[in-house]
Amino acid sequence: MTQKPLPTSTLNRGLNGGLTIPRITCGLWQVADIERSGTPIDPQKGGDALQDYVKAGFTAFDMADHYGTAELITANLLKRYPEGQKPLAYTKWCPEPGPMTPGVVRAGVMERLTRLGVKTVDLLQFHWWSFEHPAWLDALHEIKALQAEGLVRAIGVTNFDAAHLSLALADGIPIVSNQVSFSVVDRRAAGDLSAACAASGVKLLAYGTLNGGFLSEKWLGKPEPTSIPDWSKSKYKRFIDTAGGWTIFQQLLATLDGIAKRHGVSLSNVATRWVLEQPAVASIIIGARIGETAHHDSNRQVFDFSLTPDDHAALDSVFARMTPIPGDCGDEYRKPPFLTASGDLSHHLSSIPSAYAAAPMKHRVGLRVSSGSQWEPIAGYSRAVRLRDTIHVSGTTATHGNNRCVAPGNAAAQTTYILDKIAASLTAAGGRIEDVIRTRVFLRKEEDCEAVSRAHGRVFGTIMPANTLLVAGGLIGNYEVEIEAEALVEAKS
Repeated sequence: MTQKPLPTSTLNRGLNGGLTIPRITCGLWQVADIERSGTPIDPQKGGDALQDYVKAGFTAFDMADHYGTAELITANLLKRYPEGQKPLAYTKWCPEPGPMTPGVVRAGVMERLTRLGVKTVDLLQFHWWSFEHPAWLDALHEIKALQAEGLVRAIGVTNFDAAHLSLALADGIPIVSNQVSFSVVDRRAAGDLSAACAASGVKLLAYGTLNGGFLSEKWLGKPEPTSIPDWSKSKYKRFIDTAGGWTIFQQLLATLDGIAKRHGVSLSNVATRWVLEQPAVASIIIGARIGETAHHDSNRQVFDFSLTPDDHAALDSVFARMTPIPGDCGDEYRKPPFLTASGDLSHHLSSIPSAYAAAPMKHRVGLRVSSGSQWEPIAGYSRAVRLRDTIHVSGTTATHGNNRCVAPGNAAAQTTYILDKIAASLTAAGGRIEDVIRTRVFLRKEEDCEAVSRAHGRVFGTIMPANTLLVAGGLIGNYEVEIEAEALVEAKS
């Protein structure tokens, strides 16, 4: 029986700013895995493989600066089509933490343009490894400037949590998308991040929807693997372990399989459909198989059915027995437990430099930390001081660089920025945010109490330091909140 064409609204989603994207995007992360042997994929053959996807109706491709030759392969594909008919190409720029000058950012974006062979990147997605280093805001503002020049069509981010997505938006960055892990195993994005998307109109691009291939009939009823040579599967096996282990994972697979049989589709289709039905999700990212059999017909089946209330109830029952993945989206790259292939960041970065400088005190044994603010030498104070095992952090505002107020008028966003700044001060002095034993919060307006408290709780909800919150009225400058902190660095056994 010939099926009726699906409505455009089913197959595409519009993003803020006018970019319309398909609901299924082909991800090229497997290129890096294939090329780990040291032999790059022939661009012509790679382009042929991608063109087969385009002919089958899959017209958007997602890649990154570190996905081997993925950008070069995509360039080979794009040059086969005239302007106005080219497939969409999204790429990511994932620089190491450090100063983000206009020259550094322009060079990073121009490299993406050159490798893709285009004049404008359809969607440039920015990733930052540690929000303690404040230069991520500099990078985004420079990307915004390059967008005004016509070099970037739309700005996205990747692996941003709800708080920092909201902070970037409040600071004037026109972000349209956030690419994050989202699956029936990892449901973090359905919480605070989806709420932030609902409030802002930002949409999610969901990767890991099949948990590295584990969400398939291939693993149903199978014993737990003891050796995993594939990097992607190594990463997603960590997610399974964190979510409760192999036994509950098998219960999840069995539930998905039961739903799949009722709809006449695959287990993977059901897992994918669950993500597609989340309101914040614009597109899911499936792995493009270069040199392997592509499952075009199977992938399209996700549009042939919808999950019923009974289906959702069955899945919710399993979810209730699983252990939620801790934290918010992107935490797997920024704090323990690192849910990466290696269990840390060693295969991504050699190190993360401290954002601030620490120097010995002149008149006693201790350290002084400077953030580089112009006011510290003028007023004669340090961002933080460490004496023995105690670190005192000065009253901190959302001042970026020498004298720019971040997110004017937004107390919650300023609190997020301030707490990153405090964490960076502690790191420079040899401490951690977990060492904080007291905070003092000063507000301009009483009505911001709850928003600031929730931002404070996001960081300190498990640390639970002593706390004082005061309405101080007219804070100096255009600031809604100021915070100081004290930390006790205990000796580690």
